[in-house]
Order: sequence, then C-alpha cells, then structure tokens
Amino acid sequence: MNLNTPLPEGEWSTGLFDCMQDRSNCLETFCCPWIIFGQNVEIIDRGNTPSGTACGIFAALHMVHCTWLYSTNYRTKLRALFKLPEAPYSDAMVHCCCCVCAITQEYRELKNRGVEPSLGWEGNVDKWKREGATVPPLFPSDMAR
Repeated sequence: MNLNTPLPEGEWSTGLFDCMQDRSNCLETFCCPWIIFGQNVEIIDRGNTPSGTACGIFAALHMVHCTWLYSTNYRTKLRALFKLPEAPYSDAMVHCCCCVCAITQEYRELKNRGVEPSLGWEGNVDKWKREGATVPPLFPSDMAR
C-alpha cells in the first residue's frame, strides 16, 4: 500500500484475509489476540476505554470462547468511524469465525489511516500535536478529546 495515496472513502484499505501483509502483527495477534484487540479498542474509543481494560475483558471472554460478543461491537464502531462496509461478512460472523483475521485487519486499518495503535490514545495525540494537527487524522473534529 502506498501511504502517500489517500485511502478511498468507504473501502477497507486491506482485505480480511491479508493478515500476512504485517507478519509480526499477525503472529502477535495469533498468540495473544487480547493485546492487539486492547490497543485497537483504546484508539476506537478515543482513550475512554484503556487498552488494559479491553485486554482483560477480551482475555476473560477468550477462556469461555465468547470474545466475539465483545469484539463485534468495536468492529462496528471502527466501520462507523471510517464509513466502511460490513464486508465480506457481518461483523459478528467475522469476529466469531475469523477473529485473528478481523483484529489484524482492524489494526492495519488504523495504521493505514495514520494511527499507531501500539502508542495508545495519548501517545497518538502527542504525535499528532508534534506534527501540528489540531485533530487526529481522519477522525471527525468532534472526536478530539
């Protein structure tokens, strides 16, 4: 993906099964999906849900194989942020059947849109301030904290 080219509105920047585009993230998500999920949630919720909290809830639900009940909501929120289609399947189906692929796709989407999930919300806000941005890239102005 050429990051100098603006992303098309209303389209995912990568496919659901393009996990290997970022091999290290794919491996980390496969081994510990709760960590990457927690990072994604902190960004999607603009810092209102700390990464550790989301990580803990996901890990607890992982033990009883019900993570999709929690994670589906955040895929829906991410899609709303960037006006992305519910494709190739419903959010619940994607997280129920392809959880690792879904989490890695969501992580790539955030990265491709100018966010570094591993920095957390405050880390990204600091980065955007250093770059001179008044609001986070590609987040509507009412989303600044």
